[in-house]
Amino acid sequence: MTRISHVSVIGSGVLGAQIAFVIAHAGFKVTAWDLNDDAVEAAKKRFDIIGKRMIEELDYATEESISIGHENLTLTTDLDSAAKSADLIIEAVPEKLELKRSTWEKLGASASENTIFCTNTSSLLGSEIADASGAPERFLNTHFANRVWVKNIVEIMPNPETDLKYRDIVEEFAREANLEPVVMKKEQRAYLLNTMMVPFLQAAQYLYVNDVADIEQIDKDWKIAMSTDQGPFEIMDMIGLRSIVNVAEGSKDEQPEWKKEFTARAKRMIEEGRSGAGDGEGFYKYDSNGNIVR
Repeated sequence: MTRISHVSVIGSGVLGAQIAFVIAHAGFKVTAWDLNDDAVEAAKKRFDIIGKRMIEELDYATEESISIGHENLTLTTDLDSAAKSADLIIEAVPEKLELKRSTWEKLGASASENTIFCTNTSSLLGSEIADASGAPERFLNTHFANRVWVKNIVEIMPNPETDLKYRDIVEEFAREANLEPVVMKKEQRAYLLNTMMVPFLQAAQYLYVNDVADIEQIDKDWKIAMSTDQGPFEIMDMIGLRSIVNVAEGSKDEQPEWKKEFTARAKRMIEEGRSGAGDGEGFYKYDSNGNIVR
């Protein structure tokens, strides 16, 4: 058993809410932080949906266990108290380097000298962030897949200054939280999963922008051929277009014209309140339980 009993998840958006609730359901005390009262209210709705989905999709999730998960959760807008109470902090704020660094400056100043620091990013390296925490030796990257309760991997990536004993502790904690740790030897931008998945999503974006087929047909083709339950546009809705746009705009690589066009379309969808499943609409429309409306 690890010494970890209290986890703080910083950022309770689409993925942060999943991380927080799955860990709370596993029996840990969890503080979920977000920026303001409106964000906290939105997180409560996400927790309710996640609980319902877990009961539908997991044999071991029951009304009683989901109720206990809710009891283990505390929501707050007080970043200082969230940091002070944590044995482990998992940061899941938007994919913007300066925002993550400024958040870690505050967290590092408030947390205890024994707290383990983890950042959940899609494309950033720990070595770009770790020093902002003031304790790069206790700093790692942890990357979760959407629908954490089913796709329950957590990629654990040390940065060059990480003391590997903390990597080992996080690996053991992941198992205690009903997660499957995937331990990496060294830093790799986009980890293992996104290194493999991003080219697949970009291929679908290319087909869409060039009007080769409708999104439903692209998704259908992939799902049937690859025996999977989600196509690329369903996956992008689950991830959320804000994250996809943030990653695209944070890239230092020259973007081809079709990619620029896809990002422009995604930004218009966000402005219209259609950022993905979390908004109830993205490429598809969703009901109150997060299921696609056919």
